[in-house]
Amino acid sequence: MSQPTDPIARFQAWLAEAEQSEPHDATAMALASVDGAGMPNVRMVLLKGVDDRGFVFYTNFESAKGEELLANPKAALCFHWKSLRRQVRIQGAIETVSDAEADAYFASRAKDSQIGAWASQQSRPLPDRFALEKAVARYAAKHGLGTVPRPPYWSGFRLAHERIEFWTDKPFRLHDREVFTRDGDDWTTEKLFP
Repeated sequence: MSQPTDPIARFQAWLAEAEQSEPHDATAMALASVDGAGMPNVRMVLLKGVDDRGFVFYTNFESAKGEELLANPKAALCFHWKSLRRQVRIQGAIETVSDAEADAYFASRAKDSQIGAWASQQSRPLPDRFALEKAVARYAAKHGLGTVPRPPYWSGFRLAHERIEFWTDKPFRLHDREVFTRDGDDWTTEKLFP
């Protein structure tokens, strides 16, 4: 089967296959950033959109990842689909999504998730579970009726892909690796030794 020669088309085809074969969270991706001292930090987040502009995910901008990405707007992503024996690695610059994009996505979330975005002081110390439950109850009462507005500190990031590597497991560790690198409006491709 021939693979699409456009990296986003290929990624979308691979993601569609993963959504059929992965038992949980085919859109889960490892996100790597660095803090102010240059210390790497990685965590799992969920992909919420992908197109020719990049890979989108949402978070609290006051969280560790939010602060790191705002201070040093470069990152890397990694998707690993074990059932397909594939992974995709992506590197690029980080930009924030528009308010309209963030508002639209926030409005699509379950109301309990919207309340949670208000209640959680993500990445900051939590004295005990009751403090979180109290905050959830406070914001649930405040926003119990009508729509829940998006918190001003909650929005999305887009990783504008500059390099994408497609990796496929092969017997005897002779894996297939193909890298797409942005070259202006075009892409260059090369195969890598496994």
